[in-house]
Amino acid sequence: MKTKKKTTIKDIANVLGITPSAVSKALNDHPRISKETKQAVKQIAENLNYQPNHLASALRKGKSNLIGVIVPRTNSHFFSSVLENIEKILNKEGYKVIITQSNESYRKECENIDTLLFTQVDGIIASLANETINFSHFEKIKTKGIPLILYDRGDNDINVDYIGIDDFQSSHLVVDHLVNQNCKRIAHIGGFRHTRIFKNRILGFNDALAKHNLSLDKELILEGDLTLKDGRKKMKKLLSLSNPPDAVYAASDYAALGALQVMQEHNINVPNDIALVGFSNEPFTSFVKPSITTVNQNAGEIGRIAAETLIKRINQENWKPTLTKNILNSELIIRESSKKV
Repeated sequence: MKTKKKTTIKDIANVLGITPSAVSKALNDHPRISKETKQAVKQIAENLNYQPNHLASALRKGKSNLIGVIVPRTNSHFFSSVLENIEKILNKEGYKVIITQSNESYRKECENIDTLLFTQVDGIIASLANETINFSHFEKIKTKGIPLILYDRGDNDINVDYIGIDDFQSSHLVVDHLVNQNCKRIAHIGGFRHTRIFKNRILGFNDALAKHNLSLDKELILEGDLTLKDGRKKMKKLLSLSNPPDAVYAASDYAALGALQVMQEHNINVPNDIALVGFSNEPFTSFVKPSITTVNQNAGEIGRIAAETLIKRINQENWKPTLTKNILNSELIIRESSKKV
């Protein structure tokens, strides 16, 4: 089938008998073009289904008013809340947001960055995929002089602005609470250590155990991708131990939900036999029975600060960056899954 030719500014000019330059000025609301000409141009543009070439416009102006945002996955309430606030702030400043998803894939993350750079975005806000251990694709953004902000998952080696929570201290909140519930053998279902936030959650967990004079049992610390399926798998492994835990702290609510399902299938009383704590405050944590204790990451604030920091970077000319590292406090939301009777 023959592809329909795309309408150009020249086509509109030919219909009206004016120059392509006049059409371009009319479409951009130039003050020297009459109101009647602007109306005529816009009417013909609509009739011919004219679509402006934003890439060409960006190349001419040196500014696209487009911002790229990379999320590891969109099926997370945390990431969707961050996105909502990023978009709200950027839209108010006249920017449109292009959202890309890595699906926790390093390869897809690289492709997303290449696409955003080709689109001539004015800045990028990103959170790293679980698979990412090489950061050369992010260095490519910096080399091109495009502002880059990392949120939630970042890495000190990239050396850019970062916004997130204190993951180390968050683990202390969890362990302190579980110890107060008289838990003494606490397991941790964590993310991969090469990701900074999950490494800090594990370090905080270990430090909190030491603070309470609890022994560190390596067989109780498991790493994975923190999906619901992974939570089920890790919980089965913990239950197979000769001395199972009396509490489980999962670094994701989805893994916590998987763990809860397995415990219920084995008729384990949660929290009296095994207490459970998740991470991220996904909406389902308050609906399931028992409701799941979790850590609130202040997603809205992270999104707001990330967007405001990016705007500041874009508006600074010839700046020598003093990098900002915004570390926000988290909040432990105590629910039924960890309150022993």
